[in-house]
Amino acid sequence: MKSLGIFFIASVFALQVQAQDKNIVELAVGNESLSTLVTAVKAAGLVETLSSKGPFTVFAPTNEAFAALPDGVLESLLKPENKDQLVAVLTYHVVSGKVKAGDLKEGMKAETVQGEEVTVSLKGGAKVNGANVAAADVMAKNGVVHVIDAVILPPSMK
Repeated sequence: MKSLGIFFIASVFALQVQAQDKNIVELAVGNESLSTLVTAVKAAGLVETLSSKGPFTVFAPTNEAFAALPDGVLESLLKPENKDQLVAVLTYHVVSGKVKAGDLKEGMKAETVQGEEVTVSLKGGAKVNGANVAAADVMAKNGVVHVIDAVILPPSMK
């Protein structure tokens, strides 16, 4: 039993070390539950930006989060003629700098790359604009990713 625990700890450590060798886009590409986000980042032309030096903090919605959007919203955002809207939605999920879970405070506001603020809540677990943080502090060489369970929309788009 003790060796199983050591194996688990070693596996988590190896995953974290491996993650630190990748940039934010490479991490997302390697995570099946973020494939819709990867598709959206490509359609928005943000691959180069999110692969750059940064650092960035990304609140990364899962495939299920995108699937929960009202019918037709994702499909509409992915159309070339709606690229500006897609960029606005995606950059609303990005904060300049590296913000780790331990840096978060109740009611904290952070300006996104899109220009509007997100609000952090810690009651009942960490949340960003009501989206639950499902996995925190996934470190990349150019920042940190927090996986969230909802797509958050800028107030200007609601």
